[in-house]
Amino acid sequence: MKLSARNLIPGLVKSVTVGMVNAEVVIEIAPGVEIVSVITKNSVERMDIKVGDEVEAMVKATSVMVAKD
Repeated sequence: MKLSARNLIPGLVKSVTVGMVNAEVVIEIAPGVEIVSVITKNSVERMDIKVGDEVEAMVKATSVMVAKD
């Protein structure tokens, strides 16, 4: 598989909460550090995503904001 996204972040699926249409997938990328993704319920079922799976979070954005206190 070839991708244009350069930001592939490996992690483990910590939880999957499936709703009527969408699902929330929590990916632990480091101890205590999580990325949360909302994808379709169909995608979770088709990809057979479950707790403990090794996955990659793919980040593709047109802009990234930076904040500082």
